[in-house]
Amino acid sequence: MSIFRGAFTALITPMLPNGDVDFEGLKKLVKHQLSGGIDGLVPLGTTAETPTLDEDEEDKIIEAVFSEVRKFESENKVKIPLILGAGSNNTRDAVRYCERAKKAGADAALVVTPYYNKPSKEGIFRHFEECSKVGIPIIVYNIQGRTGTNIPTDLLERIVKLPNIAGVKEASGNVNQMMEVIAKIKNKNPEFAVLSGDDGLTLPLCAAGGDGVISVVSNLTPSKVTALCHAALEGKMEEARKIHYELLPFFKAAFVDGNPTSIKYALNVKGLTAATVRLPLVEITDSAKKVVEEALKECNL
Repeated sequence: MSIFRGAFTALITPMLPNGDVDFEGLKKLVKHQLSGGIDGLVPLGTTAETPTLDEDEEDKIIEAVFSEVRKFESENKVKIPLILGAGSNNTRDAVRYCERAKKAGADAALVVTPYYNKPSKEGIFRHFEECSKVGIPIIVYNIQGRTGTNIPTDLLERIVKLPNIAGVKEASGNVNQMMEVIAKIKNKNPEFAVLSGDDGLTLPLCAAGGDGVISVVSNLTPSKVTALCHAALEGKMEEARKIHYELLPFFKAAFVDGNPTSIKYALNVKGLTAATVRLPLVEITDSAKKVVEEALKECNL
């Protein structure tokens, strides 16, 4: 069975009021994840505000997260898979980031569809082909809403034939497409991981035969998101539905005024991290704050 199964947190990057990365806050957040039973972590994804981080900061974030996880693994005799963000709309940079992930000892690299460029199907294929040559497992990240380009199932079928393609983070928002990926790819290759990129679609994806979620909401509540995934994956659908509907108001509120601005505000309200963001992101509106606060109360978070 694939190690990329269950709940994985797309980690935010805590930041101090002056805009510096809060490395102590990051370590605190990682400990919160591990104590909450999270299955794996995804540092340096787009939820981490990577477009605004320089590479020196990214290297220090890798060191901080990996050191906390390795210590936890050693003390608890468990394996916590680490999927390191390695996306870029410059193929050369994406390859370099995959090499960095491999050198750091990550279990996989998360590679997003090149954004803004809007490459053709052939261009997308060749982008992943170059990344696959690095020799680290690759999780394909399909998120048309951010990149402007969808990876249709026929193209993903072609990409999956490349070496080292281990799974997909499916954030197309299209449940039919997600089920098609399971039917045409995963059912033929059970080791291929299909992970939801939308918290609200975790339950239907798992029920359809997927493997879990790369979650934003689990930054705040790793234990509940993990419990939802495990119940769904184990066929305990009544329990999974109960948790899903308990969290549903917050699934919506966590994106009410963008990501990661909304989840950072929630973390700030609960006193878990420093919750500032870097330009061009700004703090969420007062009306959005009320939505987040009400959802936290409604969900007993």
